[in-house]
Amino acid sequence: MFCKKMQWDQLLCDERQGHEQHPGEKQRNRNQFERDFDRIIFSEAFRRLKDKTQVFPVTDNDHVHNRLTHSLEVSCIGRSLGRLVGVKIIEKYKDTVLKNLTEEGLNEASFGALVQAACLAHDIGNPPFGHSGENAIQSWFYSELGKQHLATLSESQKEDLEWFEGNAQGFRILTTSERQSGRKSLQLTFATLATFTKYPRESLFKDQESLKTK
Repeated sequence: MFCKKMQWDQLLCDERQGHEQHPGEKQRNRNQFERDFDRIIFSEAFRRLKDKTQVFPVTDNDHVHNRLTHSLEVSCIGRSLGRLVGVKIIEKYKDTVLKNLTEEGLNEASFGALVQAACLAHDIGNPPFGHSGENAIQSWFYSELGKQHLATLSESQKEDLEWFEGNAQGFRILTTSERQSGRKSLQLTFATLATFTKYPRESLFKDQESLKTK
């Protein structure tokens, strides 16, 4: 199986979506991935996670574990793991592909902030009840009433609904529908968007008949 080598100087790109339209100066006391984290945590899409369920055991207290608290917890763990991995990657590549980036201030905290931001956003776009919610949406669009709503859509648009996938929906929200301070989107860095995108493919692909929800 062909395995493509990681291009870390490209994967850590801190340029932003829409950068040409809204150029921003880099801040010495706050890296670009920390700015991403702040933009996400103040977004409406993130705050709406408080109304989404998270699987949790029956407890003897009144604490309800929702997607918002879950995402905050995951972001803390992601930050720690990102820093640990960042130390190893920088040690290995600081004199080669990461030479320019480390001279500009890239360090293990940058990796931690990048993973933290992606973890904070990881449930945006996912429906309540996780994969069961995705299956419910897919099933509805295979019903007679659901098919009527698909009649005027393109093939790729139909696939997005018949194969509804929460991560793809999250990417759409982050890059198009969520707006702040006059921006057309959150304008996150490409590195954060790439880290968020766990399954980088379109819904329309071949040989999927065996996977369809009937």
